[in-house]
Amino acid sequence: MEKQIISTNNAPSAIGPYSQGVIVKDMVYTSGQLPINPQTGEVPATIEEQTKQVLENGKAILEAAGTDMSKVFKTTVFLKDLKDFAKMNEVYATYFSEKHPARSTVGGAELVKDALVEIELVAII
Repeated sequence: MEKQIISTNNAPSAIGPYSQGVIVKDMVYTSGQLPINPQTGEVPATIEEQTKQVLENGKAILEAAGTDMSKVFKTTVFLKDLKDFAKMNEVYATYFSEKHPARSTVGGAELVKDALVEIELVAII
């Protein structure tokens, strides 16, 4: 089984020895996306802005892999503070139809770049 590496300029470059995304068979796995604007390198201030940027980054990787957000079936959300759950959830809900993906949420995590949120996606092609 061979894996295909996904790379796009529409999402932040990897900060270490990992890929933005990987395709294995008919599945796409994104690395955890941070709220870094790929054009400016800036991280927005609020949890709402960060959640939107994270999901836009993930969306760009999925599109580079030939799929989209409607094909996401599993996500993992990492929150620096679980008190941000409701605000994150409001933005998150705008990215998925009524057939919501399965999700795990982990709180109390120290995240790279002192981010408030990080999200990884798993989708089918």
